[in-house]
Amino acid sequence: MVDEVRIQGLGVIDEAVLDLSPGFNVVTGETGAGKTMVVTSLGLLFGGRADPQRVRPGAGRAAVEGRIVVDPGGRAVERVEEAGGELDDGALIVTRSVSAEGRSRAFLGGRSVPVSVLINLADDLVAVHGQSDQQRLLQAGRQRGALDRYAGAALTKPMRAYTKAYQRHRQVSALLEELTTRSRERAQEADVLRFGLEEIEKVDPKEGEDVELAAEEERLGHADALRGAADTAHEALLGDAAAAFEAANVTSLLGQARNALEAVREHDPDLAALADRLAEAGYLVSDVGTDLASYAESVDADPARLAAVQERRAELTSLVRKYGGEEGTVAEVLEWARRSAARLTELDGDDDRIDELRAEHAELTERLAAEAAELTAVRGRAAERFSEAVTAELTALAMPHARVVVTVTPTDDYGPHGVDEVEVRLAPHPGAPPLPLHKGASGGELSRVMLAIEVVFAGADPVPTFVFDEVDAGVGGKAAVEIGRRLARLARNAQVIVVTHLPQVAAFADQHLLVEKSDDGTVTSSGVTALDREGRIRELSRMLAGLEDSELGRAHAEELLAMAAEER
Repeated sequence: MVDEVRIQGLGVIDEAVLDLSPGFNVVTGETGAGKTMVVTSLGLLFGGRADPQRVRPGAGRAAVEGRIVVDPGGRAVERVEEAGGELDDGALIVTRSVSAEGRSRAFLGGRSVPVSVLINLADDLVAVHGQSDQQRLLQAGRQRGALDRYAGAALTKPMRAYTKAYQRHRQVSALLEELTTRSRERAQEADVLRFGLEEIEKVDPKEGEDVELAAEEERLGHADALRGAADTAHEALLGDAAAAFEAANVTSLLGQARNALEAVREHDPDLAALADRLAEAGYLVSDVGTDLASYAESVDADPARLAAVQERRAELTSLVRKYGGEEGTVAEVLEWARRSAARLTELDGDDDRIDELRAEHAELTERLAAEAAELTAVRGRAAERFSEAVTAELTALAMPHARVVVTVTPTDDYGPHGVDEVEVRLAPHPGAPPLPLHKGASGGELSRVMLAIEVVFAGADPVPTFVFDEVDAGVGGKAAVEIGRRLARLARNAQVIVVTHLPQVAAFADQHLLVEKSDDGTVTSSGVTALDREGRIRELSRMLAGLEDSELGRAHAEELLAMAAEER
């Protein structure tokens, strides 16, 4: 149950605390006193839309904090733990704030959570019905959802089977649509891929070939300069063996230096070390000179090979320009060829794929029809029970001659919830044809239909707390007494919170909360009061006669309280 609600900066409420009790809680007050903000605050706690216009003028934000007593072993506690929250002495603390700019924040058990978590939590804890819910009930989708909720477990298995078939049917249909309507585009794509692969196959590039050819072209293009440089360096190091006389070269000069040191090395170890280093330098220079001679002989100016290399590079460059990526390499061309070959295989196999998909589509269509028919049958049986149950509740709500009929009409359109159109119809009196709710029900009748439906749900799919905002709108007299009686009966097994303007309904409450404005037009922390018996008599007298101290009003109020107490 909802144990306590703290409200700040919401509508006319500056700051208020609602202490709620088990059973039937009723909230009353003058028009404009802020009663509806109570329902709005509970709606926010359980994921309702955050409307920045509800933030009190002058306040930076509106905040609602609720303390909810939950079953320690219930599903709600599992949801809290999944979100990382914790209980506080067996109670769950839920907080929601809305800034004047429209930013919304939610906290569950001390942990910041998305608003969607609060919405999921509400499924296990509360059913909130504001004045706008009556209009939502008129929507066809809402009526189907109401019937499915009533059908409960009987619908779970066939709905699961239908959903599985429906989702696969959509996937196969989409694939068939793509494959059959884009045949020209796919054929053109295949031609482009085939041309590119043939062009690449003709050139037959090898990975890394472009790098090797670039280096070879650079060497062939500068063969004379490379050979001349090697010869010059060789002569400088070793001299020219073909020369008439031997000119000074690095090797001979190093030999002279070494010989000079060798002659006196035994006189000084340091000089001997330098002589050894000169010997090493001589060996190194001699090796380099020999290698230069070999290199010079290997460099050959081959115009034919150069032309062949340049031609091959031009072919590779053309491929890279067409099929390469940002780096412009042969490796990228080969990768394009690999991907394109796989895609071409896929495109070439489309005809076979289309035949397979058509066969699967036909099979799925038959299965979908069978699953949809099963859904229709389950809904039809649930509709009969639902109609009878709601009609019985309307009898208890002073509509003894009214009859509710829920129609289930299959269509040819497969949707995510089946093929059925569900409509709740009302025949307000014998002989009247059942009409859609928006045509067959007045405002007061629609309120009672809403209450009857919720009472039926309470037996089929109970939640711990029900919240109603003026469910008795447009109702008076005996019907109002019957609504109060029915709400009190509902409160025997659940917590019921009702905002009402009818004294006949308020008289049945276990706890009566009065919302009052202060002199400046706001509701402060002292503006929400739990009334004792004398306070209830005064408030009911005001609601009956407009005067708190009217003797006739007080007498009538006492009579209402006595009647309600006797029936409870």
